[in-house]
Amino acid sequence: MAFIDDVKEKAKKSIKVIVLPEAEDKRTLDAADVILKEGFAKIVLLGNVEKVKADAAAWGDDISGAEIIDPANSEKLDAYIDKLVELRKNKGMTPEEAKKLLTTSNTYYGVMMVKMGDADGLVSGACHSTADTLRPSLQILKTKPGTKLVSAFFVMSVPDCEYGEGGTFVFSDCGLVQNPTADELASIALSSAESFRFLIGKEPKVAMLSYSTKGSAKHDDVTKVQEATRIAKEMNPDLSLDGELQLDAALVQSVANLKAPGSTVAGHANTLIFPNLDAGNIGYKLVQRLAKAEAYGPMTQGITAPVNDLSRGCSASDIVGVVAITAVQCQA
Repeated sequence: MAFIDDVKEKAKKSIKVIVLPEAEDKRTLDAADVILKEGFAKIVLLGNVEKVKADAAAWGDDISGAEIIDPANSEKLDAYIDKLVELRKNKGMTPEEAKKLLTTSNTYYGVMMVKMGDADGLVSGACHSTADTLRPSLQILKTKPGTKLVSAFFVMSVPDCEYGEGGTFVFSDCGLVQNPTADELASIALSSAESFRFLIGKEPKVAMLSYSTKGSAKHDDVTKVQEATRIAKEMNPDLSLDGELQLDAALVQSVANLKAPGSTVAGHANTLIFPNLDAGNIGYKLVQRLAKAEAYGPMTQGITAPVNDLSRGCSASDIVGVVAITAVQCQA
């Protein structure tokens, strides 16, 4: 069974409510049609009710099973305003400012739905930047207890691939942390391992990537990855993690035998930790476009409830996949 089909089956075991704030976008409505037909999540669409229905009809999408809410006319708006003022009072939030945020930003309203228990998770970003999706999440939902850093990952499903877990990988961080310190890189690695284990159901084998393998090059960038590897191993000595490794040493056994003999991760890695956002973002897009991989994300890790971003270049099928993963994350 393909990775995303397996995720959908997991989602069906405990149906969750997912908010899609970008109901003005055709890809969102196309995705909602598919999700409702396949029945792995309940969907809430945010927008002008009549316009959303008219757009869906014009585009041939059946969204009759979705709940459609216009934040400006919602019966729960006053309660949400009161809660937002309470949450942000130390930042000077007033009822007037809270009302403006909740009625002009569907993402703020959707995140408040999650906060108030009226939805389980949210998926946005087809029409908005990562900052627009994550800012309200961090302000309202906050970070998960015990988590030092919110980071982002992609689940990559590569067809006809002998590497990773049957062609399935977690790539991190590809969407959020620009230039992580060694401590932050270690935190990203541990969170990504947890995400891999939960979503894929297999043991993660984490490679801390670099242009150097085991000291083959000397540079501050290499030293950072070496230090991150040391920190991550100290924090979780039972985790299968190694570095620093070049990509070919991480994936290809024959190369691993030459460059990193004795490593239990080299040649078998399924969770790839990139040294910075440039490398991670370029890496996932190369694999997506050249290897025709399915790229699901960027998924966030470290927020108290699942709120996931989308690439603005996403397709409707990408949204379907991210909603399925979000629904499974909600089960945790």
